[in-house]
Amino acid sequence: MSKRTERLGSEFRKEIAAILSGALKDKEPALTGLISVTEADIAPDLKTAKIYISVYAVSEEKKKQSLAVIRENAGFVRRELARVMRLRTVPELNFLADESLEYGSRMDELFAKLHKDES
Repeated sequence: MSKRTERLGSEFRKEIAAILSGALKDKEPALTGLISVTEADIAPDLKTAKIYISVYAVSEEKKKQSLAVIRENAGFVRRELARVMRLRTVPELNFLADESLEYGSRMDELFAKLHKDES
């Protein structure tokens, strides 16, 4: 990954998080839970970007619903991003669920249980 795409990825993460928690939450009341943008992977040609999102919601169903709302509004997020960022073209945004934090917490629980069983 080049320095430019790394820098853009960092800016995209910050700006998309602001858009999701601000303009999109105001526009879409179905968007619930705590939403975190964990990573922005931008293609070297700046045509596409994979945006990894973690959603913390009260239930798995609410989590899936929030992710679906974000995916449906990818064009809206892209337009808002174009207003904020000074780029000739803003990449097409593909929103993906980031399960790494949940996986990590599940592993921590398993390790704690193993350690407890040893004692």
